[in-house]
Amino acid sequence: MAVLPLRNIVVFPHMIVPLFVGREKSVKALESVSQKNKQILLVAQKDVSQDDPSIEDIYTFGTVSTILQLLKLPDGTVKVLVEGTKRVKITNLFDKDGHFEASVEEVPDHETQEVTRDELEALGRSTVSQFEQYIKLNKKIPSEVMVSINQIDNPSKLADTIASHLNLKISEKQEILEMASPAQRLEKIFAHIETEIGVLQVEKRIRNRVKQQMEKTQREYYLNEQLKAIQKELGEGEEGKDELSELEDKISKTRLTKEAKEKAQAELKKLRGMSPMSAESTVVRNYLDWLLGIPWKKRSKITKEFSHAEETLEADHYGLEKVKERILEYLAVQTRSQKLKGPILCLVGPPGVGKTSLARSIAKATGRQYVRMSLGGVRDESEIRGHRRTYIGSMPGKIIQGMKKAKTSNPLFLLDEIDKLGADWRGDPSSALLEVLDPEQNSTFADHYLEVDYDLSDVMFVTTANSLNMPQPLLDRMEIINLSGYTEDEKVEIAKRHLVAKQGEAHNLKPEEWSVSDETLLALIRFYTREAGVRNLEREIAKLARKAVKKIITKGVKHIEITPDNLEEYAGVRRFRHGETESEDMVGVVTGLAWTQVGGEILTIESVMVPGKGNIKQTGKLGEVMQESVSAAFSYVRSRAQKLGILPPLFEKRDIHVHLPEGATPKDGPSAGIALATSLVSVMTQIPISRDVAMTGEITLRGRVLEIGGLKEKLLAALRAGIKTVLIPKDNEKDLVEIPDNVRHALKIIPVSHVDEVLKIALTRMPEPVEWDEKLGSIGSVEENKVSSRALPH
Repeated sequence: MAVLPLRNIVVFPHMIVPLFVGREKSVKALESVSQKNKQILLVAQKDVSQDDPSIEDIYTFGTVSTILQLLKLPDGTVKVLVEGTKRVKITNLFDKDGHFEASVEEVPDHETQEVTRDELEALGRSTVSQFEQYIKLNKKIPSEVMVSINQIDNPSKLADTIASHLNLKISEKQEILEMASPAQRLEKIFAHIETEIGVLQVEKRIRNRVKQQMEKTQREYYLNEQLKAIQKELGEGEEGKDELSELEDKISKTRLTKEAKEKAQAELKKLRGMSPMSAESTVVRNYLDWLLGIPWKKRSKITKEFSHAEETLEADHYGLEKVKERILEYLAVQTRSQKLKGPILCLVGPPGVGKTSLARSIAKATGRQYVRMSLGGVRDESEIRGHRRTYIGSMPGKIIQGMKKAKTSNPLFLLDEIDKLGADWRGDPSSALLEVLDPEQNSTFADHYLEVDYDLSDVMFVTTANSLNMPQPLLDRMEIINLSGYTEDEKVEIAKRHLVAKQGEAHNLKPEEWSVSDETLLALIRFYTREAGVRNLEREIAKLARKAVKKIITKGVKHIEITPDNLEEYAGVRRFRHGETESEDMVGVVTGLAWTQVGGEILTIESVMVPGKGNIKQTGKLGEVMQESVSAAFSYVRSRAQKLGILPPLFEKRDIHVHLPEGATPKDGPSAGIALATSLVSVMTQIPISRDVAMTGEITLRGRVLEIGGLKEKLLAALRAGIKTVLIPKDNEKDLVEIPDNVRHALKIIPVSHVDEVLKIALTRMPEPVEWDEKLGSIGSVEENKVSSRALPH
């Protein structure tokens, strides 16, 4: 029997299929049978790429088919319509007369294991049901096929017919052809259909999703085009200009740097090639909006009139002469030089002294736009430098955002609470600020989002802080101006000029409805507040205003005058004592002066002596430095015991307890050294300390008094507490120039260089020196032949 090798197809029994035959061997095989019984063996070849297959390249199972129609085409190929009749196995394959011939044996249908008729029927129905679902998903198979399949009763014919319509590989179809058992064929076909249905269902879901997305995009594009047409008809489209043209105009009109212009043009070119609906185009458009939205070389006119600037600063703030002088110096230099870079000032002081409001006044006085950025709690470096554009929702840093808000390239930029910056795994913002606050670097400030350099050299940076507790490199880049706090007279003036009027307006109180005298304000400052600034004072004045409003409404009073006599009726019970020192001079109790972040404070130091073994106990939550000061003072007193009138055995028979109230408040610092030494000498000699003397200064083991910091704050604290005499280190005498005149006149300030000078002033009397013979263990006076009658103090 002639053999026709097939490529890309396996013909099953009962299958009618057209074939196009072009290979020479195949045409000869057709010609050899066309005049005889028209029976030909159709066998699939293993490798479809072989044009001239050998015997080994042909499968051993095939289908004997009948030629129904044969037609020779003009190009030499033959179109033949064949129908498969039975499956056979090739027993011998050989080449004859230029084509393949084969000896075959028929493969009859038989079951390898016992299968009942009912099982075969059920398997056939299940396969037909699955194939019906497969046809619904696969649109390539016509629905008429299902009609013919439903009419087939023979399981073998059913399996072959369904297999011929499945989209399987040649090897998989050949495997089904070689199965003699109809049941096995149906099971195999059922499994293949299951797999194909799963794949087709996934394809269908993907197809539906893509279709919906396409429909949405097309709908949006259509609506956008309609909107543009409507706007053009209404004249709202700016003569038909589209968004890209507007961006191009903005780029040409904005005074960008060369680098920024090249970047903007490159991004615009990229935007032109994108779909308007794509996510990437939104990112590029937002970038261009930011790049063109910030001010480039757009400077505001800076005021150069001294009189205007001075009047503005005086009107907004009372006192603070040093800051005002620095601003006026800057304006003076700017009138002579146009290239002066903006100064970087750091206003350091306790809360409530007006640092933030002063920055606003400086902006007003110099004619600059005012921008404020709070740095309290900022831990992310991206807050300063911005996010890179690779992140979703990325934005420039707060510096660039502030510049866009200012709309000029030379605003006053306030960095509030710079000492409260944090740092964690997201970066160190204080290090990022080094570039911003360096006049040599900030002309090329690099924001991660912009990716181009931006010039900050025209910006006047002002920072505020409560303390100098910040990284040294950051501190080095700023000009430090200390705002120590206000005197009582300054607070009265501030309250008169600003606070009373401000709270009256806030509570809708007219000037004729209430009045607060200067004496009342002074009493309010002395007995109800204890602060360096005026924040609590403002709260107390607000309290007076509320009480006044309530009285006017409830009792119908037309005018309320608050005086020192009726102040307690409005402000409540007095909270602090003022000018009331101890009623008598006490042993071991001395007043020290301390500096805190909220201003100066007085510090009471108490010492007592009890029987013991020469130990010294320290309480009051003292820091390491203050504990060392206690040890240094004690060692100094012990080294000079005889000259200070203290018997050496006393140190071995008595314990000393040093306490600094209040116990819950942490205390640290070296400036309490002379106060501790005075307290120890007093308790060991039982000589009282003058109650109206306060002191500050660090002590050495040789009794020298060293320089301290925060002198102004400490003197203001002494004045608030009603102290008359203050002892300060000799080396701090130079700082008295910066102390207000009224403070210097109200206090008796005595510079001292040694502890002996301190004791002469602080103690009510100087102790008499004693002699001690260590061998004899006896007491002798300094004067020869004079026996001391002093007894051991208890």
